[in-house]
This record gives sequence, structure tokens and C-alpha cells, in this order.
Amino acid sequence: MKVILKYMKPYKTLAILAPLLMLIEAAAELIMPKMMTLLINNGVATQDSNYILKLGVAMIFIAILGVAGGIGCLITASIVSQRAGTDLRKALFEKIQDFSFHNIDTFQTPSLITRLTNDITQIQMVILMSLRMLIRAPLLCFGSLIMAFTINAKLSLILVAAIVILALVTFFVMRKGMPKFKLVQEKLDGVNTVMRECLAGMRVVKAFVRHDYEIGKFHITNEDYKETGVKAFRIVLLMLPAMMLILNISIIAILWFGGIQVYDGTMKIEEIMAFISYLMQMLLALMMLAMVFMNISRAQISINRVNEVLNEEIDIVDPKNPVVPEKTLGEVAYKNVSFRYKGGSGEPVLDEISFTVNSGETIGILGETGSGKSTLVNLMPRLYDVSEGAIYIDGVDVRHYAIHELRNRVSVVLQETILFTGTIRDNIKWGNKHATEEDVVAAAKAAQAHDFIMELPNGYDTELGQKGVNVSGGQKQRISIARALIKNPSIIIFDDSTSAVDSLTEKRIRQSMKESHSRCTKFIIAQRISSIKDADKILVLQDGKIVAEGDHNYLMETSLDYQEIYQSQIKKGVVLDV
Repeated sequence: MKVILKYMKPYKTLAILAPLLMLIEAAAELIMPKMMTLLINNGVATQDSNYILKLGVAMIFIAILGVAGGIGCLITASIVSQRAGTDLRKALFEKIQDFSFHNIDTFQTPSLITRLTNDITQIQMVILMSLRMLIRAPLLCFGSLIMAFTINAKLSLILVAAIVILALVTFFVMRKGMPKFKLVQEKLDGVNTVMRECLAGMRVVKAFVRHDYEIGKFHITNEDYKETGVKAFRIVLLMLPAMMLILNISIIAILWFGGIQVYDGTMKIEEIMAFISYLMQMLLALMMLAMVFMNISRAQISINRVNEVLNEEIDIVDPKNPVVPEKTLGEVAYKNVSFRYKGGSGEPVLDEISFTVNSGETIGILGETGSGKSTLVNLMPRLYDVSEGAIYIDGVDVRHYAIHELRNRVSVVLQETILFTGTIRDNIKWGNKHATEEDVVAAAKAAQAHDFIMELPNGYDTELGQKGVNVSGGQKQRISIARALIKNPSIIIFDDSTSAVDSLTEKRIRQSMKESHSRCTKFIIAQRISSIKDADKILVLQDGKIVAEGDHNYLMETSLDYQEIYQSQIKKGVVLDV
């Protein structure tokens, strides 16, 4: 619960005020049955209208005061719970933003979404209930017991017995129900996973006419979540019939033994009425308290899941004493670089990779699927860290850079094109928020995006849907290239980022960048040799190793692997001489 107290601390004044206001409401409810007894005994029985009027006015005033206290408590508790939850969600989101790719792989995106939404909501609900019910319930419970003892100590033993029995029932329910609530949250992760995959791949689903399959898969997962939830809540719902049974038995006992005392003249009927009122208050308070503890126990699962993220050790962090090179040239050197994913087994993804790149050179990277091409370039901006060896940019090990500084020098156009909701201008300026309109247009022209943008009804002010669904794949890639170019980095990485662009447009992009970003070092991962034919150096990867290195003409003379790729693309009709 430390995490809850930590995020409630900035609002401690309101957090203290809420229980105090609840104290007023509870006190008002406790005193009412006693005042009713006095009203009957000293007013109605003696027909003292003046006493009835005075006590009636006092009861109305106390009732209004109690309502005001209850409303005040609800408002202050709501403010604390919402603000603390907001701060916690912000902290969680900021922590996720610092995650490396490995950290994100550890949790999986759907699980992180559940933790940011449902789990935080559970925690907010517990804060709200704790500030209200956790104060109100004990006050009403023990207050009712004390008031009952002031009326009749012997008869109050029935209330004590009811408390003990209900406490045992609550303990049993919590012990059986809490493990199931942990499973409920895990099943919710599963529902989110299926839903996210289906929505993200909706075009593929429609293209392959797999609607029924996806609906069936979601139905199975959703039913599993429902059944798990039903089993968990079924146990909790045992509280209500148990509570009613204990309540009814207690009332019968009070009427039985109280009636005997009335018959003996040691107790009055109105005192039995007050006694039953206190019994109702006490048992309802106990049930509220039990529900609060069950929700706290359930929220503890959510707290643990949130803490897992907050306590996750980020494996890629800034060095204690960051180094900034005197010059920004874009020189790159890989020295004996090896990499394997954490927890991975077998051969490394990259094995003893070494090569150097001079400022302004263009490097082509070629290889079959799974050869380690994307991993090779992902190590440069420290999206992952090397397992062995070192990568140097401008003579400094990338692990000695401040991460912000390093990633400002290295711009990446990822294999999966991601655009954000907003205008085309916003998406391009996402790479450099200080860019001018001229910078935006220049970057778009370099990426061969300007012409099609101007053909849109609103030009650069055209709103893009989620992930850019209202533009084609090639248009999305060109916008993402413009977003990378506008940073004016010293190194730019194209991770198969022109796969949806035709060969002629791709050639124009390369020619345009030679003029606009001539000093920028470029790494191009490509499937088509035509995309990297003019590169200063081409690396051919196979099973995580460089099997050939050189320019196109040199590799055509010396590398059988390169020649095979070249010949296979000719046979497939891939245009090479563009």
C-alpha cells in the first residue's frame, strides 16, 4: 500500500479532511436512534409538546449536519482518488516511455494498457472507498456497539456474537476469492491482446475473410474472462445472503430476549427499537467494511501489477558522466559486436560484427529474413544494447552518450510505419517541433511527399486517422521519411522503409537526399538491390555474420551470395537498373 500513500501525500490535507467530515456523518447517524428513544420516553409518553418540538428541531439540524458531512467527504475523497490516480498513471506512462525494447518485450503492450487503465481504476476506487467506508464502517460498527451497551449490556452480547460470525465469514470469502481476482486481471490481459491484434490487423482479416475465425477466437477469450469473473464474484456474493441470515437471526434473538426483559419490566419497547436500529447499523457497517477489505485485497493485485512496471529495472540508461564529441560528423564503427536477446538461447542474433563508416557515406545492408539486419541498426541508437563488443559514433562508445543526445544524432525510419492522429504537418514536425513551415516543405520535398500532399483537399492540414489509415502505404512511408529528415541528424537509418514505394520514386528520394542531406551518413536496409546499388558500401548478412562487404561492382565480382541475390531478383522481374 506504500504506492497509494506515496501518491496521496500531495493531497494529504484533503485526505485528512475527508475522514473528519465522515466522522460528522457517522456521529449524526449514531445519535439518531438514541434521540428517538428520548423523544418517545420524555416527549410522546408525557405528551410534552415543547420537548417534542425542541428535540425534533435538534434532530433535523443534526440530520442536515450529517448530510453535509457525507457530501463533503464524498467530494474530498473523490478529488484525492482522482488526482492520486492521475499522478500514478502519469508516473507509470513516463516509466514506460523510458523502457528499452527489451523492457517492453517483457510486459507486452496489451498488459501495459490494462495496467494503465483497469488496474489504476481499481486503485482509485480503493482510495475512494478507504477515505469513506474505511472510516465510516468502524465508526458505525463500534459506535453502534457502544450505544447498544448503554441501553442494555446483556442484550449487546448478541451483537458481539454477530460481529464474530460475520468476521469469520469475511475471512473465508477473502481467502477463497482473492486468488481468483488475480486470475481475472490476467484474463483481461488476454482479452486486450486478442482485441488489439484483431483491430491492428483488420485489413488482413478482411483480405483473408477471417471474420468468423477472429470472432470465434474473441468469443473464446471473452467467455473465459467472463467465467473467471463469475467464479470470483460468486464467492464474494456469498456475503449478502450470509449478512442477511446473520441479521435476521440477530433480530429474532433481540426480539426474543428483549421481549422477555420487557415482560419482566427491565426494558422498554422503544429501547428494543433503538437496539434493532443499532444492530442494523452495525451489521451494515460490518458488511461495508468487509467489502472494503475485499476491494483492498483485489486492488493489491492491481498495485502489485503497477509496481512491477514501476520497479522494472531499465536496462538502457544514461551514463553517470555522459560524453559529447567535439564534432558531429556521423562516423560509425562496429567493433566485434555480438548480440543475443535476454533469455534467448542458441546462436547469437549477431556474431562478431566489425566495420567502419566514414562521414556522409551510404551503407546498404542486405540479407535474408532473420539474418539480423534490423537488429544491427537498432543497436546504434541503443534501442537494444550490445551483448559484446562496442559501437562508436564520432569516436565515442554509444553507451557513453546521454540517450537524448545520441538519439538526436541518429534518426530512424522504422520498418513498421507509424503515424499519429493529427495533421500531416504535425506528423512531419513530430521529428522537430521547432521546425518552420519552410523546413516542413523542404523535408516533404526531399521525401517526395510534397506533390501528393498538395493534391489533398487540405494539403498539409489534412487530418490523418489513427496510424494514417486515410493515406496509402507508400504515402505513409514518405511522410515518415520526411519526419526523419526534418531532424537533420548526422546519421539516418532506413529500415526497409521504402518497401511500399515504387522504384522510380525511391530513386528520386535517394537523389534528393544527396542534395539536401549530403553530409548525413545513411544506412539503408533493403530487399531490392536497386535500392542500395549506388551505396558506398554494401554489407551482406547471413545468420548474424557479415559474409560479404564492398560496393556493388566489387561484390558482383567476389561474392557468390550477392550474385545469387542479384540473379534471383532478375528472375523475379525486380527492376535493378533504375
